[in-house]
Amino acid sequence: MASNYTFVILAIFAILLPATAVAKEYIVGGDSGWTVNYDYQAWAKDKEFHVNDTLVFKYTPPNHNVFKVNGTEFNNCTVPSSNSALSSGNDVITLSTPGNKWYICGKGNGDKNHCQLGQKLSITVKEGAAPSAAFKIVSSASSLMVVAVMVLVTLI
Repeated sequence: MASNYTFVILAIFAILLPATAVAKEYIVGGDSGWTVNYDYQAWAKDKEFHVNDTLVFKYTPPNHNVFKVNGTEFNNCTVPSSNSALSSGNDVITLSTPGNKWYICGKGNGDKNHCQLGQKLSITVKEGAAPSAAFKIVSSASSLMVVAVMVLVTLI
């Protein structure tokens, strides 16, 4: 009889165990998209970016574009050569390595380019994927399963 209970509990545990971490997709700026006069640092502040997550820059071409830059270019709003611009209006960037990442818009209006008008994003990418909600639930369920098995073993 004890082996039947143990088998059932182990079977349930085996079904729940495969939940794994999943990469996330972030629409930069949310509903506002990639535009001027928007606080992208405030948008990114409460988000945790991990390797294999993706950033999606949505905007109306040819009004904007996206450049991946270094920290100095980001701080100075220095636009690199045009041939490195992403300009589809639905640019997807996979975060393939951990570390600091910087993005700016290289278009301009008069004396100021869009970067100087706030169209710039700086993030830190962490190693590995973030645990999914399913994984967190499974972790809690796993703890309950261990307790249940211990109770059953003591009762039998």
